[in-house]
Amino acid sequence: MDLRTKKLVVIDGNAILHRAYHALPPLTDPKGEVVNAVYGFFSMLLNLLQNQKPDYLAVCFDRSKPTIRQSMYVGYHAHRPQMADDFVSQIARVDYILEKMAIKPFFVDGFEADDVIGTIATLVQRARNKEQGIETIVVTGDRDLLQLVNEHTKVLMLITGITKTVLFDEKAVEGKYGVTPKQFIDYKALIGDQSDGYPGVAGIGPKTAAILLQKYQTFENLYEHVGELSERQGLQLATDAEQAALAKKLATIICDIPMQFNIEKCKASDFDLAGLEKAFEEFGFNSLKKRLLTVFPDLDERKKKKKDKVNKDQMSLL
Repeated sequence: MDLRTKKLVVIDGNAILHRAYHALPPLTDPKGEVVNAVYGFFSMLLNLLQNQKPDYLAVCFDRSKPTIRQSMYVGYHAHRPQMADDFVSQIARVDYILEKMAIKPFFVDGFEADDVIGTIATLVQRARNKEQGIETIVVTGDRDLLQLVNEHTKVLMLITGITKTVLFDEKAVEGKYGVTPKQFIDYKALIGDQSDGYPGVAGIGPKTAAILLQKYQTFENLYEHVGELSERQGLQLATDAEQAALAKKLATIICDIPMQFNIEKCKASDFDLAGLEKAFEEFGFNSLKKRLLTVFPDLDERKKKKKDKVNKDQMSLL
């Protein structure tokens, strides 16, 4: 029996796509359509498969329907510019190649990819047993997901472009931000989030928020002891108490959304590499096609096994 800790890599698809779109020049496919985000997404995916060597892989996406946070706060994401047409069209192309690769993306209407990722990480952690552990690596550029970091879950954060990354465990989160992953929601409640479009407490920046949470541990305990603070800080917290409480709700990743997740359907060994190879040919991704043999030294053997399995399944239907 294989008792080693196995690895699940969970990709924040939207974060990777956005990063690739802005990092790479407007590459085009043989039809003349822009595919820089598609190319960057799969370049990053191959890097992950080669460097992380996951046993399981899940890819999560937002969808265009309104989310629960937009119903909480009308300004949530409202300041973000409308996605460019040549970016929107690439989302469907990524879905197409993932389908050719036999990867089914995860998404749930009304929720963000963060919530899907949080739920998957929670379900996997609950399913751990004494015989076999599963380590979860979340790949993203969104620091909100640092709140998920624990003994069994780490975050591989994109820092610049689509190649430079930093792996955050509990110690690294505290070293970088001065708060633990469990405190990260309270930290966001105090400082707000400019990228998501919601304020925290005016005048409370990252350094002050970290100092306050180091002393008072939680957002709620801080407010219970607000009388101990300086007059200026006490007034700041009291004035913006309502919007800070809302910020905490907006920052909290929902880890129990209604969704089905079977990790056995996410096996990296089940990838259709022949399908991926053909898709790369179709889009003119010749350099990515060449990399397949480096990432999968047993490429030909795996393609043959997949073909034999398909033939066997087809015969069983006759």
